[in-house]
Amino acid sequence: MSRGPEKQFEPEVALAKAMAVFWSRGYEAASLAALLKQMGIGKKSLYDTFGNKRSLFLKALDYYAQTEVKSMRDQLLAPGSPLANLEQALQTLQQRHALPRSQGCMLGTNMADFDTDETEIAARLRHHLQGLEDAYCTVIKRAQTAGEVSAALNSHDMARLLLCTTQGMALLGRVLEDETLLHSTVEATLTLLKSG
Repeated sequence: MSRGPEKQFEPEVALAKAMAVFWSRGYEAASLAALLKQMGIGKKSLYDTFGNKRSLFLKALDYYAQTEVKSMRDQLLAPGSPLANLEQALQTLQQRHALPRSQGCMLGTNMADFDTDETEIAARLRHHLQGLEDAYCTVIKRAQTAGEVSAALNSHDMARLLLCTTQGMALLGRVLEDETLLHSTVEATLTLLKSG
């Protein structure tokens, strides 16, 4: 018995394209037709490779974490001054979210898209947000060890403050006309960390 034809597309490329659709439109507004068109595949290929729309979305969330969130974590945890790494990461977010038509953070923009009864999706979102919180906590602890941030600050509380602050920046950036608010937010956050 012969095997079926080989896939005529790269699953990771198609997944990246699906992620872009979910990121820009949100889960509910991302129609199957729009996803298939952007991914450049047929319905059978989608179901065979990724499952249904919900399964595709969960895979897209994971892909976002493996690419965008990982990039942020790598920047925070790079060698060198931990405080300089954090400052650079916050400034990168400020610049990204100040761009016209900023899409914000895929995790944050999709949190409002689901009923709280969607436990599997909520758990996946929490898991990826926890990864960011952990990275913030690690960089703050490293900065405290290096004497760049006051040891009197609670690293876990500050990590949660950074998580909430950066998610707020991402969301606000979608409607702001200039980066004044985001710039002030970054400056205030860094002042708090440095003055402790």
